[in-house]
Amino acid sequence: MITRRIIINVPEKIFLAEKTDESTFARELRILAAVKLYELGRLSSGRAAELAGMSRVEFLLELGRYKVFPFEAELNDLENDYA
Repeated sequence: MITRRIIINVPEKIFLAEKTDESTFARELRILAAVKLYELGRLSSGRAAELAGMSRVEFLLELGRYKVFPFEAELNDLENDYA
């Protein structure tokens, strides 16, 4: 799999406010981006899991932590098929 690196400048004050280090913050940022893109319907759960660096099952379980319903896209598909 080909990956690309994205560099984001983060002010030092953010690390102090979050009481975290760079690697922990970077991992959390990847997860947050994956969750939001999934929530918006821009990524499937599988692709979002890849972005988050975890398995699809782990990602779906993690969604509860962010108060995101894990099967929103599937529910919408079923509703559209029924209508």
